[in-house]
Amino acid sequence: MTLDTTLGYRDLGVLAASLARPNARVLGLTRGKIAVRFDARTAYYVERTQRWECASPQLTVSYGFSPVTVYVAREIPQGSCAYDAVYRHEQQHVKIYHDHLVAIEKRLAEALQNRFSTGKPWRGPVGETRARLQRELDERWIPFFEREIGQAEPAQAAIDTPEQYARVAASCNGEIERLMR
Repeated sequence: MTLDTTLGYRDLGVLAASLARPNARVLGLTRGKIAVRFDARTAYYVERTQRWECASPQLTVSYGFSPVTVYVAREIPQGSCAYDAVYRHEQQHVKIYHDHLVAIEKRLAEALQNRFSTGKPWRGPVGETRARLQRELDERWIPFFEREIGQAEPAQAAIDTPEQYARVAASCNGEIERLMR
């Protein structure tokens, strides 16, 4: 996670335009970009005519939100009560991202094991199994992981309610309202 305090609340409003209510002041924002990467190491055996191969792919997958950036509007001084209130709210978003990844880990691992832990090698014309594996990863597995990871968004939206915004804005004895004038 990185912290960015260089943008003003108007800039954050532009970044959050698709998420925020119209005319809402965005004092903090947490953004996570979905990242999925597969590394494949494959052992090959080419039969003596050099026309056919058997392959045993070993996959390593890394996934998550990278980077996760927490923004707090530059108008809010670090160390102030207002900063702490906005930062605490943004940490709820970070926690949702983390908890969601933990919750889907087993489901993702099982899906991969069901597909790739067959106990049988892949067979095909020489050079084709690598391309077939890459195509499957690109067309099926990366989009699958992205959909599963993206399911964190409804939980993210659920904590950005008008009531939550009002609670944060009213905290600190009106400090946030004074800073935004």
